[in-house]
Amino acid sequence: MKVHTLARQMLMALWVVAMPVGTASADLDEIKQRGELRHLGIPYANFVTGAGDGLDVELVRGFAEHIGVRYELVYSDFYNVIRDLLGQDVERRDGEVKLVGQYPVRGDMIATGFTVLPWRQAVLLYSTPTFPSQVLLVAPAQSATQPIPGSSDLNRDIHQTKGLIGDQSLLVMERTCLDPANYGLKDQGINLRSYTRSTNINEMAPTLLSGEADLTLLDVPDVILDLQKWAGKIKVIGPISSHQDLAAAFPKDSPRLREAYNEYLEMLKASGEYRRLVDKYYPGIDSWFPEFFVSK
Repeated sequence: MKVHTLARQMLMALWVVAMPVGTASADLDEIKQRGELRHLGIPYANFVTGAGDGLDVELVRGFAEHIGVRYELVYSDFYNVIRDLLGQDVERRDGEVKLVGQYPVRGDMIATGFTVLPWRQAVLLYSTPTFPSQVLLVAPAQSATQPIPGSSDLNRDIHQTKGLIGDQSLLVMERTCLDPANYGLKDQGINLRSYTRSTNINEMAPTLLSGEADLTLLDVPDVILDLQKWAGKIKVIGPISSHQDLAAAFPKDSPRLREAYNEYLEMLKASGEYRRLVDKYYPGIDSWFPEFFVSK
């Protein structure tokens, strides 16, 4: 009898070791039962300020209250946030996207000015768009590179902007919306300088101004704030990408949580609360994307 008991204990120990680290993703019912919604956020622009507020912080905090659970903000970064959500890391190789490894699951949803990108869509569910964006080429104000005149043909404007990079050094951040691979800028002979000191996109503009590169990529939400913070010191050269959507992201096996969040967003838009929050954190956004906010 003692031998059988010892054998069972050994089998249980092996089973526990073989179990994935962390817990499986939780859908709406599990989150309600747990009584807590864990929001994965990254300090970035005014989506998650790092001071306990921001557009996405207010949206998700309100959503947690709406479904009757506690709200918890869990800080992450752009390199690890998908891993923190899924318990697996993303590996991109030869055009394929797959999940690898086993890690602790630290959150239930990502909401942090998170760009909808094809490779992310392969492993995540996105909410309806929460904010518009676009990746731009930015230079110091004294740079000899001048902004393109712009036209009604966005593809032509993108081509013209890319052509101005030439042999200048370009500051980028891989595995984010500023990854040059997303926009056909990799393996093109461009002098790419990948920013690796942190995954904080807010540091791109000051790094550019310190002289570490001639040009940088930035997206519109960050540019709006940087043009105020670094007034007269930076300028926008032109677009590098087409218009993009930012949205909250969920595990593939949390469809009801995503559906509930979409319903909550529609309720906020109908009440005018969504628009109030947008104006609070991004005044003047209409001048960049008037069509996005026409019905919002």
